[in-house]
Amino acid sequence: MHNIEPYYNWRHAYMAEEDERSPFYGREYSEFEYTNQVYNYLLHPQWDEFGSSTLFMKILFADYDERYCIIELIGEWNDALYNDIMILKRDVLETMLYEGINKFIFIGENVLNFHYSDDSYYEEWFEEVEDGWIVFLNFRQHVLTEMKRARLDWYIHWGGALNDMSWRPLKPRQLFKAVEREVHTRLG
Repeated sequence: MHNIEPYYNWRHAYMAEEDERSPFYGREYSEFEYTNQVYNYLLHPQWDEFGSSTLFMKILFADYDERYCIIELIGEWNDALYNDIMILKRDVLETMLYEGINKFIFIGENVLNFHYSDDSYYEEWFEEVEDGWIVFLNFRQHVLTEMKRARLDWYIHWGGALNDMSWRPLKPRQLFKAVEREVHTRLG
């Protein structure tokens, strides 16, 4: 896992550590010191730690005018043992909501497992985005199966075209518009 870097082709357009409105503003990264790990596997040092011991992230892009962000995740999403959603919501998402972000695109290709606790933080987050939305893009099928068992599909859009989207060739705004079209199609 130490070779898996967050997607870097948009760094010329956005870096969370240089964005004064980002929860990761001012962070400094090393290319050589591997300090974070998921269980016994070291993570590339460019991933951001936000308080979870098993889930890490990178804000790939944020647009405050169009009110969206794109976040990539890696690790195990564990609400049962570590209450990852509470930490994510309180320490990252609420900061972004306060700054006006209400459309969240999470890329989950590197989320290995999901362990459920309850849906209260997801429901709260869903209510707070008001006219926005939350999308899980390209999550693994077994992870989505567990999320569906937890009824998180009441709050989050995923599956279909959102689970097989070729996002890397796109620019951030192109990805946002493609996701937005899909969400609007679903909402009818």
